[in-house]
Order: sequence, then C-alpha cells, then structure tokens
Amino acid sequence: MRQPFLTSRLQGFGTTIFTEMTLHAQKYDALNLGQGFPNFDGPDEIKALAAESVGHGYNQYGPMPGLPDLRLAVAEHRKRFYGVEYDPDTEITITHGATEGIHVSLQALCEVGDEVVIFEPFYDSYRACIAMAGAVDRRYTLEAPDFAVDGDRLARLITDKTRAILLNTPHNPTGKVFRRSELELIADLARRHDLIVIADEVYEHLVYTDGSDGSDREAPAHIPIASLPGMRERTVTLSSAGKTFSFTGWKVGWMCAPPELTAALRTAHQFVTFSSGTAFQTAVAAALRLDDAFFTQLVDDYRQRRDFLCRGLESVGFDVIRPDGTYFVLADMRPLGFDDDVELCRVMPQKVQVAAIPPTAFYVNKSAGRHLVRFAFCKSMDLLEEGIRRLSGLSR
Repeated sequence: MRQPFLTSRLQGFGTTIFTEMTLHAQKYDALNLGQGFPNFDGPDEIKALAAESVGHGYNQYGPMPGLPDLRLAVAEHRKRFYGVEYDPDTEITITHGATEGIHVSLQALCEVGDEVVIFEPFYDSYRACIAMAGAVDRRYTLEAPDFAVDGDRLARLITDKTRAILLNTPHNPTGKVFRRSELELIADLARRHDLIVIADEVYEHLVYTDGSDGSDREAPAHIPIASLPGMRERTVTLSSAGKTFSFTGWKVGWMCAPPELTAALRTAHQFVTFSSGTAFQTAVAAALRLDDAFFTQLVDDYRQRRDFLCRGLESVGFDVIRPDGTYFVLADMRPLGFDDDVELCRVMPQKVQVAAIPPTAFYVNKSAGRHLVRFAFCKSMDLLEEGIRRLSGLSR
C-alpha cells in the first residue's frame, strides 16, 4: 500500500519485520525466539562502569568522533584479534550502533544512481539505507543450504555504476561465515574495479570453529576483509558492542577506515547523530579490554545454546541449517508440512506461543527463502528449553 506522505525512495519498505513479529508475540504472550536481542545482560562489571560514569558526569555530548579512550580501545581490539592497525585519531569513529554506521557510510560514499552490491538475504536496513542515499542495490542471492559464493556470478553484478560492495560476515540471517576463498573473490573485484567494501562485522566474536556439532565439515574462522592485501585502504569496517557484550540497547558502534574515507564518514556522521551514549562509551572501552577468557567463554556459551536449539528443532521435525556464526538458526519447515514462512510465523505465536522471524523479510527473491524460518538462540537455556517444548506441538 502506498503511503501518501512518504518519499518515493522509501515506498514499499513499511514497518520492519522485527517490530511486526514482536508485537505479534506480545499479543499472544509468546516466547520471542525471533528478534535478535538477549534476554540477559552482559558483564556486571561493565554495567557498573556505565552507572559510575553517569555519576561522574559523563552525561553531556561527547566528541563527534567518539571518546578518545573508546577509539583507542577499538584500535587495540583490532590489532589484538586481527593484526590490523588503525590510528584512533584519524581512522576510527564511534557511531550510534552499527546501523548508523551503515547509513552514514552509504550517505557519505554513494552518489545518486550509484550501485551497491549486497548479498541476499540481507539485514533489513541495508536496502533502505541504500535507497535513502539515492543509490541502487544489486543483489547476489546466497542459496541454501551452503550459501556459497560463485565468483563468475558475483562478477556479473559489477557494472560501471558500481560504487561499493556491502558485506556482512558472520552473516545474518544465514549464520554463514565467509571463507577466505570467497573473501579473496570479493577483494579481487574491489581492487580491479576500484570499489569500496563496507564490511558489517557485528557478529565477529560469535564464530564456532571447533566442529563440536559432530560433523566432519570445516567451519571457517572470521577473517576481516580489511586484513587481505590491498583491502585496508578501500574498506570501511563496522562493528558494535551490542552483540559481543549483550548490551544491544546501548547502541555503541564504530567505523574503522583509512583517513580519507574517515574524513568523508565523519562529514556525514556529524549531521546524523553527532555523538551518542557518552557514559556507555566509557564502559564499552573497558569491555573491549576484557581478557581472553571472556571471549572464549562467550563462544562456548553460545555454542552450547546453538547446539541445544539445533537438536531441539530437529527433534520437532525441522531440517536445520547449522550456523557457523551469529546467534541465528535457519530451519527448513517443509518436513512439517509448511512452505510459507510468513504464514508459519503468524500461526506460531497463536498456536504454540513461540515467535520467530520469516526470512523472506530479508529477500527480494522471496522464493529463495519462503521455506525457511529464523530462530534466535541469544536466550537463556531455560527459555530455549521451554521454546522447544512448545514447538513440539507444531503440526498441521
């Protein structure tokens, strides 16, 4: 339905699927295994630091690029985990979450009519942000169950209007972690065609590489595309505190890019939010400096949740696509007699009091995802166990 006052660039986007399904869950008092936010908080010591910062007066506008100590902590983090060095003064900018970083990157770097290559299914803000920049999306459809990238098919999307490739790895909603060989294909195209890569890496620490699922498949590690030869100078790397530290409501993210790109990004950023969450920024700086044991335990805990939910969904009758990263699972509903994701996700809250997300919200090519449903395992084990118990009543 056309909205009479909405600009033509945003016609057709409507209300986000997350809002719609969360309201549906609330209506039927359903367990929300749909929207990707934890039902638990991050470390108590980090919460205490945020509260302390409020008490110590960190309540006014911070510097437009972000607090210096947080920018330094981001630089330390990138070098510590990936060996990629950034200057905190000229190459790192703090944003109001990674979604603002995506918006700012596209506003700053795309002319009207430029093309941006994205991988479908996609986080739902991507196409809207591209449209608001006056640019055009060109989509590479990742096909279940392996979601592999074919270099020739990807290359055919590149035209003389292509400005950027928007890459999300680990990938929401598939749980795919792009392999080095796939990243090298993307990097080669970027170098040959002088493209910018906007790399959304918010799930960077939620990667499961030890084969604990009992299979003999190789699970890839997260590799930032900026670490590949010739890519640091043409990559904007985005991440945030929400997913790693379970503080999604704090909305503290960052952009890492070389100085000329950063100058462009900051020009747009200063007119979007300027600055955000000063007290939270002080706490996130400390979170990024937590010792290795925190990050190891984080992965171990989420791996247990992933494996529990996957086994439970399989016991219900779903054909599960086990993720290598993120905190989402895609499951094929056809063994249960369903073939329409929107229909199932509207039925479940009322029938079994469980909410999930229909992945076709992340597709233009709806036929590629309508047989799938997305569940989130960023929940307590008690809630996951109750969710599986309720889902066992799902049948036609």
